[in-house]
This record gives sequence, C-alpha cells and structure tokens, in this order.
Amino acid sequence: MIRNIPEVTIIMATYNRAHFILETLKSIQKQSFQNWNCLIIDDGGSDNTFDVIEPILNADTRLKYQQRPKNYNKGLPGCRNYGLDIATGEYILFFDDDDIAHPELLAISHSELSKGEFDFSRFKRETFQGEFFYNFDNNANITREYLGVEKIEKVVLNEIPFNSCQILWNRRCFENKRFKEDLMYAEEWELYSRILSDNSKGVLINKILMYGRKHANSNTGEYMSGNQIRIQSHIEAYILVFKNLVTKDLITQNLLKHFLQMSFYFRSTRMIKLVLKKSNYSSTRKQLYRAGFYFYPLIRPLFIIKGKIIDA
Repeated sequence: MIRNIPEVTIIMATYNRAHFILETLKSIQKQSFQNWNCLIIDDGGSDNTFDVIEPILNADTRLKYQQRPKNYNKGLPGCRNYGLDIATGEYILFFDDDDIAHPELLAISHSELSKGEFDFSRFKRETFQGEFFYNFDNNANITREYLGVEKIEKVVLNEIPFNSCQILWNRRCFENKRFKEDLMYAEEWELYSRILSDNSKGVLINKILMYGRKHANSNTGEYMSGNQIRIQSHIEAYILVFKNLVTKDLITQNLLKHFLQMSFYFRSTRMIKLVLKKSNYSSTRKQLYRAGFYFYPLIRPLFIIKGKIIDA
C-alpha cells in the first residue's frame, strides 16, 4: 500500500518546456518504486506547459503543479529552494523538465538509502540528443563505491561528476542549506560541495539511471554559447566553493593549482587575488603568478605555438 506521505519527493523546475515535459513526467510514472510525489514548479513560463500536462495532473494526484512564488528569485535555484521548503518526502530528487529516468532509478537509489548508512546515493547519468530510444540496461549486477569528504577533490575537479539530477538525497542534507538564488550556473555544484564538505556520506552506484537531454536552450547549452550571465555565475560559484574549502581546511595543493588555472581561464582578477591571498606561496611566487596573469593574453599564443611544436 502506498502511504499518504510519500517517501520520495521529486522537485522539477520548469520553464517553457511544453514540448519535452510530458515525456519526462511519463518516465517518472513508469518507476517501479511508486511511493513518490512530484512538485512541478513553473518559473513563469509563457508557453502552454500547463495545458499540455493538465490531463496527466488530473489523472495522477502525485503530480503537483505550482507557480514559483515571487518571494523566491526567478531561475532554477529559486524554484528548487521553494520545492525544498514544501517537500514532504524523506528523500529528495531533483529532476530537469527534459530528462528521462530509468524505470529502476528510484527503486535502486532508494534501496541504498533505506539501509540508513548513507546520506545520499549518486548514480550515473548519460546525455542524449534528439529522440530518446528506450533501450534500458536491466542488468542486475551493480557495483558500488563509498563517497565521503576525503574524495571532495575529485568532485571539485569533476572527476566524480556531481550533477543536480543524478543524486537521491536524504532531506537532512538540506537542513540549513539552500541553493544560492543569485547563481544561474553551477549552483548545484556549489551547494553539493558544501554538503559533502560537512562530512555527508554517500554511495556511488555504477549504473546509468538518468538520461539528460542536450539542446541549445538548456543552461549548459547557453553557457557553451557564451552567455555572460551563465559564465559570471560560474565564476561566482568557483569563488564560493573555494572560500568554503578554505574555511573547512580542505584545500589541497592540487586544488589550489586548479583554482589558479581557472582564474586564468576566466580572466577573473577577483578570483586570482583571493586564491593567491589564501595560498601559502612565497611572495616571489605570488608576484610571478600576478605577472603571468596580466601578461597571459600576450604570451598565450606562444604557449599554443610551443604546444603544436611539441605535438609535432
């Protein structure tokens, strides 16, 4: 029997996805684990999303559609924070409005958390373009790994991707923690690194259970196209992550090098000043980095030419 209070609350922000969202919701309905509800938070879209999904809303009371209240900022973080504030499930899953879920996603990830050993279960996510072909891997042989704060370097370096829609969370992970609503890119990476830095313990499920749709109008698509709002948010997320790691004494030399490299990549004066200030480098080495930062646009072509010569 399905309880009145669901064990899993799925939080789905949506914005002008009438052409994708119905397929996404149907993939949620096809879950073998049925004790869930889904909060669909509309971010003020102007298309006919509600008209498209109204029949499925009427037929399945587990699907709840609401507009984002004005006291939450417009954007994905504001919608997700509102969802967190009204969620009733013991476990939380964020879902994009154009993704497709493996039918066993909730069953497998919930099974891991219900043992009481972990705060989150992270599964693999694969991307696709165009039409989705429903050819799921149903192999029951699944390997698992432990993920704790000692692996935070791999998370920050994206060696262990921590995307928003590939983790089932125990809701206690979000006690006193929310998305930064002024971030329009990498907001999940910033929040999740904070959660992991507080010694949350997780399990890595080595199986693809989520499929993310790639298209030009997604946040990532806009970022790759040079959208400055997304890029500036990425820089701000990097700064916030760095500050948190410094506070928790989790900055390794490898991470310090990475943040310096990203300062060069983004051409962020604010970022390189912060990183050098918090480093244990000698004053001479800091001066060399500052000089390299300011002259990098001039000397970068030399590095490219040198690289080509070495490759040849």
